[in-house]
Amino acid sequence: MFRFAPSPTGDMHIGNLRIALFNFILSRQTNEKFIIRIEDTDKERNIEGKDREILEILNLFNIEYQDVFYQSKNIKFHRQLATRLLSEKKAFICFCTPEELEEERKKAKREKRAYKYSGRCEFLQDIDVLEGDRPFVIRIKKPDTLINFMDRIKGSVTFHAREIDSFVIMREDNTPTYNFACAVDDMLHNISFIIRGEDHLSNTPKQELIRRYFKYDKEIAYAHIPIILNEEGKKMSKRDKASSVKWLLEEGFLPEAITNYLVLIGNNTPKKIFTLYEVMEWFDINKISKSPAKFDLNQLRDINREHIKRVDNLKLASLIGYSSEEIGKLAKIYLEEASTIKEIKTKIDKIFTPKRFEDEILNRDLEMLKLLTREAPHFEEFNDFKKYLMKSSGLKGRDFFQPLRFLFTGATKGPKLQDIYPYIKNYLKEIAK
Repeated sequence: MFRFAPSPTGDMHIGNLRIALFNFILSRQTNEKFIIRIEDTDKERNIEGKDREILEILNLFNIEYQDVFYQSKNIKFHRQLATRLLSEKKAFICFCTPEELEEERKKAKREKRAYKYSGRCEFLQDIDVLEGDRPFVIRIKKPDTLINFMDRIKGSVTFHAREIDSFVIMREDNTPTYNFACAVDDMLHNISFIIRGEDHLSNTPKQELIRRYFKYDKEIAYAHIPIILNEEGKKMSKRDKASSVKWLLEEGFLPEAITNYLVLIGNNTPKKIFTLYEVMEWFDINKISKSPAKFDLNQLRDINREHIKRVDNLKLASLIGYSSEEIGKLAKIYLEEASTIKEIKTKIDKIFTPKRFEDEILNRDLEMLKLLTREAPHFEEFNDFKKYLMKSSGLKGRDFFQPLRFLFTGATKGPKLQDIYPYIKNYLKEIAK
């Protein structure tokens, strides 16, 4: 069983989409179930509607899953199991106030050591716990042995007992913390393979400890995927626009191209351009690089351009807001200077937008060509149309071609006019309005 477990706290990060893709690919390769678990127990950070947006993005990328679970629905199990750990003396109640804990952190900083909870509440007597009505959290007891596991990318990973704190598993409001809810839900959902970002590597021994305390003996396989760096070589954060899947889609990158790119980076692939279903034939999670992958927007642009070339002409026309196959063919001509649907749409829209030069002389010539075009008979060939306009206008050379290009494209530079003409000849009267 595989799972993708996003939190509805913001736009989906491309790193999370990459994790979802890898989970889906491996689930198909192994014929195992794949579920989505919306981790929504942190109510203060949840954003209304982000859960639906996550599912919509997964559907857009053809990432198929069997079930969707909301972590908050399991909260009764989280509470029951936390109580069980208390009764078995594997967890304890902690009354430490935020101020006391902050003082401990400051002391650790002054002493130049990593902060660890002091354990001051771990050995309170039952009578001390029962007396009074003070707020408290539940902490798990630290392990006394090594925590080790195998990772498909990093190999054998070992954490010493001293590296794992007596971390909180239930907050004051009786809601579970991330690590406790995650570990419990993975047991409840019978998860057998966890693929996630390497920024979760430090959480894995905590979750392994929780399962060990419940004597859960099913082995779970892991693959902690290296993070994606921005173009400056730093961890890609929400401040990087390109980190947002939503932003990339709005900019006109195709889901197929984004998928292609996220599988390509940090991986040794047999070819550069491929589809999601081609990936399933050769993808090997064990061959993912151990080093972080660097995001290159220009490389994504190149890949997007190649995928746009593959799009059916009528579908491409629809993507940029038109309904003619001819416009789809015209759009592909602009791939020499554009690499996204948004950029192509901007150029095609200019063709059908009323045009005017700031320069009065040029504008006068443009208006004359507009009038002649509206009155002209239909010409199949560009050269015949060009000869007609030149003869009727008396213009030639730059004085002719500059306003003609602007009439055709709404721009002073661009593809060759003879290349554009076959796809706009049936719209000339509309273009010349």
